Amino acid sequence: MKTTLDLPEELLKEAMNATGIPTKTKVITTALEDLIRKSKISGLKDFKGKVDLDIDLDEIRGRRCLY
Repeated sequence: MKTTLDLPEELLKEAMNATGIPTKTKVITTALEDLIRKSKISGLKDFKGKVDLDIDLDEIRGRRCLY
């Protein structure tokens, strides 16, 4: 989809240099994907301590109790 945006040129150049991404389109796409990912992670944090998982991590990881 083509969209016209008025972006600060220095900000765009800084983002491209910081990430090593060579194109404006890719750096903007990457930034949007990262924003969405962070938003989803933030939403998951609301469930911290509220979901009771009856799992044994040692068993899942194949560990044995030595004592």
